[in-house]
Amino acid sequence: MTAPLTIHRVPRAFDAPLGEEALRAVVDVTPEQRELIAGAAGSSPYLKGLIEQERDWLPGALLHPDQALADLMDAARRLPPDQLKPGLRQAKRRLALLTALADLAGAWPLEKVTGALTEFGSLAADVAAKAEIAALIRRGKLPGMGPDDVETAAGMIILAMGKMGAFELNYSSDIDLIVLFDETRFDPDDFYDARHGMVRATRNFCATLSDKTADGYVFRTDLRLRPDPAVTPVCMAAEAAERYYESLGRTWERAAYIKARPCAGDIAAGQRFLDTLRPFVWRRHLDFAAIQDAHDMRLRIRENKGTGGALTIPGHDMKLGQGGIREIEFFTQTRQLIAGGRDPDLRVRGTVPGLSALAEKDWIPQDVAEKLTDHYRAHRQVEHRIQMVHDAQTHKVPQSADGIERVACLMGIDGAELTADLTRRLTEVHELTEGFFAPGSSTPAPAREADFDQGVLARWTTYPALRSQRGRRIFERLKPELLSRLSKTAKPDEALLALDGFLSGLPAGVQLFSLFEANPHLIDLLVDIVGTSHTLAAHLSRNASVFDAVIGGSFFAAWPGQSVLQAELEQALEQEHDYETKLDFARRWCKEWHFRIGVHHLRGLIDGVKAGQYYAELASAVIAAILPCVTEQFAKKHGPAPGRGASVLGMGSLGAGRINSQSDLDMIVIYDPLDQEMSDGPRPLATRTYYARFTQALITALSAPMSQGRLYEVDMRLRPSGNQGPVATSLSSFISYQQNKAWVWEHLALTRARVVAGDSGLAQDIEAFRTDFLSEPVDRHKVLREVAEMRARLAAAKSPAGIWDVKNGAGRMMDIELVAETGALISGVAQRDVSSGLDGAVAAGLLDVAQAQNLKACYDLCWSVQCAARLLSGKVIEADKIGEGGTAFLCRATGFEQVEQLQAALQESYTAAADIIGRVIEEGQDAAQ
Repeated sequence: MTAPLTIHRVPRAFDAPLGEEALRAVVDVTPEQRELIAGAAGSSPYLKGLIEQERDWLPGALLHPDQALADLMDAARRLPPDQLKPGLRQAKRRLALLTALADLAGAWPLEKVTGALTEFGSLAADVAAKAEIAALIRRGKLPGMGPDDVETAAGMIILAMGKMGAFELNYSSDIDLIVLFDETRFDPDDFYDARHGMVRATRNFCATLSDKTADGYVFRTDLRLRPDPAVTPVCMAAEAAERYYESLGRTWERAAYIKARPCAGDIAAGQRFLDTLRPFVWRRHLDFAAIQDAHDMRLRIRENKGTGGALTIPGHDMKLGQGGIREIEFFTQTRQLIAGGRDPDLRVRGTVPGLSALAEKDWIPQDVAEKLTDHYRAHRQVEHRIQMVHDAQTHKVPQSADGIERVACLMGIDGAELTADLTRRLTEVHELTEGFFAPGSSTPAPAREADFDQGVLARWTTYPALRSQRGRRIFERLKPELLSRLSKTAKPDEALLALDGFLSGLPAGVQLFSLFEANPHLIDLLVDIVGTSHTLAAHLSRNASVFDAVIGGSFFAAWPGQSVLQAELEQALEQEHDYETKLDFARRWCKEWHFRIGVHHLRGLIDGVKAGQYYAELASAVIAAILPCVTEQFAKKHGPAPGRGASVLGMGSLGAGRINSQSDLDMIVIYDPLDQEMSDGPRPLATRTYYARFTQALITALSAPMSQGRLYEVDMRLRPSGNQGPVATSLSSFISYQQNKAWVWEHLALTRARVVAGDSGLAQDIEAFRTDFLSEPVDRHKVLREVAEMRARLAAAKSPAGIWDVKNGAGRMMDIELVAETGALISGVAQRDVSSGLDGAVAAGLLDVAQAQNLKACYDLCWSVQCAARLLSGKVIEADKIGEGGTAFLCRATGFEQVEQLQAALQESYTAAADIIGRVIEEGQDAAQ
């Protein structure tokens, strides 16, 4: 048994004689309970009537309230069909009385009160619906269904919406339901008979709940939240509903489904339906356009309900009026819609839990969440007491002074105190939420449009992003701020043209423009990007959703490292079940981190060396996370990978751990089948064929264009025998090839190789071979001779495209990398970076320390230019075409005041490095002879 009702407060009797009259009907209650009953009955005619009706049941319920609640739920669950109407009505009366007294006494918090009302609502809907389904099955009106199907209501899905879904039912609430049925339970030929039966069952069970009889009613039911209620039946097929939401669903319907939950009927089928709607409700991108939709909805409600205008307490609507419950709900749900697609932790149903989750994830300040939570609970208590007076479905404060006083008495205060408290709370809620939906302009006067090229401004309306009326409307509000920011740049006309190029490439604008309107500080970042980096700006035009990452809060935090990135991506991919969805998610995720590195580099938060490291770590993390997905998908058709599976060996810059923003990925796939000759699966393959096709699948997973673009271009030409060899190589073949057939240039490439993904044991074996092989003595003369020949071939094939081509040509990056690889191979250096290779060249006697330092300095300068150039234009730059912003970034990234100084330094470095390398190769060959 449970403890007696704990009384922390008692209401005052507005009409004391009515309270005394109720007390005469009840015996065996304590003095405290008598005071509670007298206050409740003396202020609420409805509660007085319930007390008198349930006089025999009430004393025991007050003695053991939790047990009484459980007993009435259990009794309602076991009602026979012919007793449903009176039985449910009696249970509802008792529930209403018990929850009211527990609420007035402060014994149950708001969440327990609304939770009890909601649980009973779900139970009532469930037993009423299943009774109707059982009757139809007995009469043969649901084809193919038998008595065993009653437990799942023959596939009827009852979704609780709104407050019912969030366990927030108020004291005199109707219940918002959407009723569907799982059409897959029925033969296609029986669909229309099944739908007819389900429609009849829905009408009947709703009547069971809502019809007023001599015993009262259970719940008013509202089915108008279903798809297109004016033309659709009260119960429709789940598949039809899904098609509606996919093609015609609106923002308000997305918001409604935040709170949706299967509450009765076939719970499992209901959850499956909600799972299919997840992409509709929770968008992949940050959905700031939802703010405008919610704001428009609020304005329509105010207009239709007449709840606008100045705040006055008498007659104020606590739900829909200024500063009311709906404003807190809209504020919470809209924020959830904005960010919930990216963060599943925000997908909670209740308003208070929603505010808490938003604050925890820094989407709203903690103090705002606490204030709105306090006001929400206070508003709901006032709402309950308004409804307790006459069991009226109203949310309005009474117009008369006596009416207000009666509500105040139920709260244990006087009317003046209630009015003052409501004024304070409603005002603060309105101030906290109104600024979110309709922020005022506090920015300086914007630049005049006349200050800019009118021809450029005029053509904006012709761009795809501005063709929709909604996009144009948002952009017109945004344009003054954009022009104001542009006017403050060093060269406004140049910045305008850069922005013009960005806008022209946008396929759509509503989401991005809404994001900028809600987060004006992003405009500075946009102007910075479009005025500096053509590559980033073009990337933004095609992938504007990467701006979402900037809003996340940690965009400018320190780099987390490869292991953290890989774990994050792996965890996210595990939550997706569809293979293509996994690949698309990986693309979106990778683009955001790629964008972040570029912005950090652009803003001077990291230098080119760090950027190169981070790009390589990101690529390695992506490969390592994607590989298991490809492995699992491939195994579904052809069985698990034979032997130990495959590992990905990164070559070139990827292996060395330094790539730029435009780099391809040089890879070799190495597998170890052990002694297995075939795979074991539905369509088994010979081992060699298995891994060849698997490798093609991996390449496709990384490089195929999908809805989110492609991840990386993949280059497999460094595999044994190049393009003539198999795309995947067994470990034994790889070792044999390197030991017996490989050219010197392939041994040089091995100095930079690094396993980036795959079986850990296989990876260790590959690295052990690489280390041991490089430590073996080499034919110094042969190496230097072939290096000299290779250098000559490179010079003939790839002449530099001007001073800014830091990669190709004598004394430039590839030339220095060749010397570093030569030094590493001859001296047996296992480290992969250029600096270590040049140190190896010193140890091998190819360079002296001063020469090595000169080459290192030249390489670092070249890399800084290369990394910056790829970010600026995606290719070799032309200094006179990168604009003032690009020039400033290039100088900042390389540490020079003027571009002319940088150009002179590059030429000097090339000459000095080429001279060193030429003498090293010649002298090395002479010494070897």
